[in-house]
Amino acid sequence: MRTNLALLLCGSMLLTAQTPSRPIAGFQPDSARNQAELEQRFDHALNRGNFQQWLKLLSSRPHHVGSPGSRATAEFIAEQFRKWGYDTQIETFYPLFPTPKTRLLEMVAPERYTAKIEEPPVEGDATSGIKNGSLPVYNAYSIDGDVTGELVYVNYGIPDDYRRLREMGVDVRGKIVLARYGASWRGIKPKVAAEHGAIGCLIYSDPRDDGYGQGDVYPKGAFRPPQGAQRGSVMDMTLYPGDPLTPGQGAIDSNRSPDPRQAQTVTRIPVMPISYGDAEPLLRALGGRVAPADWRGGLPITYHLGPGPAKVHLKLEFNWKLAPAHDVVARMRGSEKPDEWILRGNHHDGWNFGAHDPLSGMIAVMEEARGLSELAKTGWRPKRSIVFLAWDGEEPALLGSTEWAEKHAGELQRHAVAYINTDGTGRGFISINGSSELDLFSSQAARDLTDPQTHVSTLDRSLAARRAAGREAEFHVGPLGSGSDYTVFLHHLGIPSLDVSFGGEGRGGVYHSEYDSYDHFVRFIDPDFQYVMATAQLGGRMVLRLANADWLPFYANSMAKAVRGWMNEVMKLTDTMRDQTRKQNEMIRNGDLKLAADPRLTYIVPEQKEEVPYLNFAPLQNAVARLDAAAAALEKVDRSKLGAEKQASLEEALRSAGQKLLRGEGLPRRPWFRHVLHAPGFYTGYGVKTLPGIREAIEERQWKEAGEQIGYTAAAIASYADWIQSAAVNASR
Repeated sequence: MRTNLALLLCGSMLLTAQTPSRPIAGFQPDSARNQAELEQRFDHALNRGNFQQWLKLLSSRPHHVGSPGSRATAEFIAEQFRKWGYDTQIETFYPLFPTPKTRLLEMVAPERYTAKIEEPPVEGDATSGIKNGSLPVYNAYSIDGDVTGELVYVNYGIPDDYRRLREMGVDVRGKIVLARYGASWRGIKPKVAAEHGAIGCLIYSDPRDDGYGQGDVYPKGAFRPPQGAQRGSVMDMTLYPGDPLTPGQGAIDSNRSPDPRQAQTVTRIPVMPISYGDAEPLLRALGGRVAPADWRGGLPITYHLGPGPAKVHLKLEFNWKLAPAHDVVARMRGSEKPDEWILRGNHHDGWNFGAHDPLSGMIAVMEEARGLSELAKTGWRPKRSIVFLAWDGEEPALLGSTEWAEKHAGELQRHAVAYINTDGTGRGFISINGSSELDLFSSQAARDLTDPQTHVSTLDRSLAARRAAGREAEFHVGPLGSGSDYTVFLHHLGIPSLDVSFGGEGRGGVYHSEYDSYDHFVRFIDPDFQYVMATAQLGGRMVLRLANADWLPFYANSMAKAVRGWMNEVMKLTDTMRDQTRKQNEMIRNGDLKLAADPRLTYIVPEQKEEVPYLNFAPLQNAVARLDAAAAALEKVDRSKLGAEKQASLEEALRSAGQKLLRGEGLPRRPWFRHVLHAPGFYTGYGVKTLPGIREAIEERQWKEAGEQIGYTAAAIASYADWIQSAAVNASR
């Protein structure tokens, strides 16, 4: 679903870069040497030839949730897992998934134009002409609507853009807005538009962002052609992901009569994505004020804001039906600790052909599983159980993973050690984001892999890139927002999670379009499957280490450091806002803003804002100090010398510790999201907000709520710290 996120490490085709003398977190020295040898055997068991075969097969027809192609894909993957010796089932859920039956966009003034909203075949792309069974261009979970109104260009359509529109005297009430993709997750754009009174929303891909402004367009180059459009969900997943009608429980009833009016997460206004080929006539017909310089895209026109004279008619109707979502679940039972589960997943559904997103990641995970099965043929068994998961319905709303995890929530919280996710992969640098207690584990996995392009350690290449960018040359796992299947595990159930992939080089502009195809992938993304192999080796290494570790490589000191940094950020945020508020209010009172504006252009002086109070951060500071102390106590425990009983007790405490960071009531206005340390932002979507209850209350200037959230967050952190402290004390006795 999401595009490639932060650069944190770097690529890896990996013959192993490790030496037997290197320590591995969670392993005794002798065990570490055996583990290094096992990982070399795993690397040698992998077969790059499978990637091309599987990718070509699985991307040969549309395979969105509810389609025959999706079921066939799930059955093929399950068949492979069974062949490799895994205990494999397909679990089916029945979430709401709308598909379009009417799509009409036309400009009715000052001239007429009917949008094509079609992606034509391109030369050299074997699947781009396949229409049978494919999904047309649309936004899933847009409400039905038939609206006509003047058009307003709103840049990226995020809250700050509407603030600037107000200052320029542009009102979107009763209008249809046109926003460009970028700066936030697409579902934020209709949400904010509706909050400001718009009656419809169009979203287009500007060529400056992923079209000819970046390079040659497909098929000559990798970037988005004029009629290429980005499908995608606009469900308000900042409230909750998964089936809109069954939040918190698995959608297992196939006989329900779905009513979208009962869904909190369906949009309030109709929404349609369009290409820049269809957007250009609309933008060209706009009048009004010229858009600010930083709002102008790459089309050969003068960008105006409107409203009008362009007037458009948008009509959308959808089939609101339940769709079967087929999750593949494949287990390899552990030999010593079968009730501890290592979870590894990628989704298999796509917006039509989905070669890059998601299949490049899916075939890597499949090859990991096959490689482990080759080890099993030699008599090896993991100490802990390994569960491979191929999700359906990720693209519309993280459907398969959310419904499965909600159904199995109790046993997952009792048994799951960690969830490792991939959602497609590309060429370049590693991205590892997730739970900060897995910092050391992740950095060692990167350290012990070799980049296929530069032939240095992936960690070394990552640190070099950070130094070249003038950043601190340290590795840290970055926090996760949302956008893929880790969401339910981390933010709802408190299970430590990682999201891993490669990217940053070999970019393209066919995300969520019909042109995300096998031909595009092998020409422009990863022609030799070097980084698909890297992903398989990285994921396999992580799974093997968690499954075989003498003790779980969870370290509270890295979490304590991260939390202290986030606390300092929110404290600084209030100081910065206080200073900015005072200065702006003074300029408003003095008339400076009005005098500085161009008298020939409309400028509405903003209202003065309430002064920022001094919040009491003492409870949070005290809780973080307790976390520091608990982490230090745990660090002093020599886990290599613990007896079996104490080791088991400490491991159980560490495995379940993450659940102490959940608050039963959840975050304000969205109780499904329960983790106090991180969540997707209410107005960013995919983008993470750390200490979200506190940070978002401050950003929205809800001072009473901010004080309450400081207390709630501090209590959860203190509970986590006390749990860790108690575990460390018991282990030291």
